Amino acid sequence: MKFTVSSAELLKALTTVGGAVPNKSTLPILESILFERDDDEASGVLILTATDLEISIIQRLQVAFESNGTDAKSRIAVPARRLLDTLRALPDLPVTFTSDAEHNVELTTDQGRYKMVGHDGSDFPALPSLEEAQTIETTAAAIKRAIEKSSFAVSKDAHRPAMMGVFFQVNSAKTRAVATDGHRLVKLSMDGITSETPIDFVAPGKAINLAARAATDEEASCSLRVGSGYVEFDFGATRVLGRMIDEPYPNYEAVIPLENDRTLTISRDAMLAAVKRVALYSSSMTHQVRLSLQPDELIISAEDLERASEARERVLCEYQAEPMEIGFNSVYLTEVLSNIDSEDVVFEFSSPNRAGVVTPATQREGEEMLMLIMPVMLNTYA
Repeated sequence: MKFTVSSAELLKALTTVGGAVPNKSTLPILESILFERDDDEASGVLILTATDLEISIIQRLQVAFESNGTDAKSRIAVPARRLLDTLRALPDLPVTFTSDAEHNVELTTDQGRYKMVGHDGSDFPALPSLEEAQTIETTAAAIKRAIEKSSFAVSKDAHRPAMMGVFFQVNSAKTRAVATDGHRLVKLSMDGITSETPIDFVAPGKAINLAARAATDEEASCSLRVGSGYVEFDFGATRVLGRMIDEPYPNYEAVIPLENDRTLTISRDAMLAAVKRVALYSSSMTHQVRLSLQPDELIISAEDLERASEARERVLCEYQAEPMEIGFNSVYLTEVLSNIDSEDVVFEFSSPNRAGVVTPATQREGEEMLMLIMPVMLNTYA
């Protein structure tokens, strides 16, 4: 195989697929990226593939192929780390990639020559086929938003595998994307992704984050395929394939409190900035901040007894119910506020020991977002 391409374009493509390359693997070939030519020799398309056997990324790149006496259809797996490090150290200039029948790889520029040994591409694991999968046609923008607004709440606890992904519920009217780690929950309903045949699935957190990174052109279409235990996000030039989490998702609706008689409406930016400042004085162990709700004002406070530090800020708001104090983890509260788009945010409370419901004061067209954040116990009502 022999081709010439811009080093910057090759680096960009390799960086995309590099997200699926494991740092260490019992199968050395998985630490490589597969290079192969598209079956249509006239297209001049190079296909790059990486996998850790759970998540795979396939990237198509236009290059200028040449003949070097080897089989044009040959496949070679190239060590990912060395190749990426080499390209990162190069300026943007034409680079010629050459491989031979002994799996030797050479990169040549007008400044130098770099050699390494690859692996036989025929030993690279075959990717699962999703030909019989259910296909949902949507846009890259819709997929990216569904992922970015939900993935922050995905659990990292391996003891609760179902919560380590985003739960998608797709029907003919809308899609619901749900994520929770037990401390916060996000439920996003949107009409940009629909399917005549309803389908529910849990997409793994790593795969969806890689898919969001691959959705660089938000104007592009996206084919979402679900079947054979896998979910695939196909953006045309880039495909991200992940093994679905085969665990029942918890009944998230049961934890959303419905009877909330205390409503707080406040400027998102003002509250977010105040929480960030006050949290600097909170305990490094609990990150706890205290919200004291008073008529038309919110007092945000924190203290760290070990460092003899404390902070307190007053923020104007709309609140007419009885005074109440409630505590939250400032990290979780900051993430929830950061993922609200509207100028004002609405909090609904029932009691200091029940979850707070958070919604944008103004929902985006065709969308409904609801978040939940669990309180932490304050000694005033423990």
